[in-house]
Amino acid sequence: MTMVLAVMYREFRIRTSSLTWLFYDLFVPLMYLLLFGLGFDRAMGQGFELQGAPVAYNAFFLAGVLSMACFGIAINTSYGLFVDRDNGIFYEFLTYPMTRGEYLIGKILFNSCLSVVQSLLTISLGALLLDIPVVWRLLPLALAGVVLGTAGWFFFLSTFALRIRRNDVFNTVLNVVYFLLMFASSMFYPLDRAPSWLRAISFANPLTWHTDVLRATTIGVGVQSSVAVEAAMFALFLLVSFGFAVRTLKEGAVR
Repeated sequence: MTMVLAVMYREFRIRTSSLTWLFYDLFVPLMYLLLFGLGFDRAMGQGFELQGAPVAYNAFFLAGVLSMACFGIAINTSYGLFVDRDNGIFYEFLTYPMTRGEYLIGKILFNSCLSVVQSLLTISLGALLLDIPVVWRLLPLALAGVVLGTAGWFFFLSTFALRIRRNDVFNTVLNVVYFLLMFASSMFYPLDRAPSWLRAISFANPLTWHTDVLRATTIGVGVQSSVAVEAAMFALFLLVSFGFAVRTLKEGAVR
């Protein structure tokens, strides 16, 4: 536990070394919600009809913003892992008396806490400024989804960070993965209005599972049975990603 806390403290010092970076992590999701959510909400009038009830676009988009923010923090954390490996600091960590799992958990615990603070700001100010009908009794479940989502995406991306050698290749992979997953998901629009081929891809996309769970736990929209299945599938995705990340460390792919 001491080593996990040490890794968390290092992450804290890195994040607080730049106020610009900290501001980006905490407030940019809210800016997305205010700019795009409010703009599309006015453009689309009554918004969508989901489960027989009208849902304003900014309310629908809240879960997408939260999901996007979790993915963004995971990208930043995995990129930090890539930089550590590239400049040699990572190899020094491997000589410390801690397990590979402790190292990964320490990194993600701090960044998951950052995701929680970020999400609380976005949800609270979204409800205050945009009148988003947040279901407050479900907020603990939403925050749990934020933590697990950030962890799942970090473990998934960390395998790439540990295996890819070149900075340009790693950045290309991150951008391509983010672009494909983001637009083939339920972040920006209901999937029942998408073409059948896109729906098929989206339903197999972990970003869709995560977004749907967050939408159900923030504004209460979603079929409970379907949301439960998606939550279980994302939990499996998290465990598999963690297993691959630890295995990559143990196999010496970082040499």
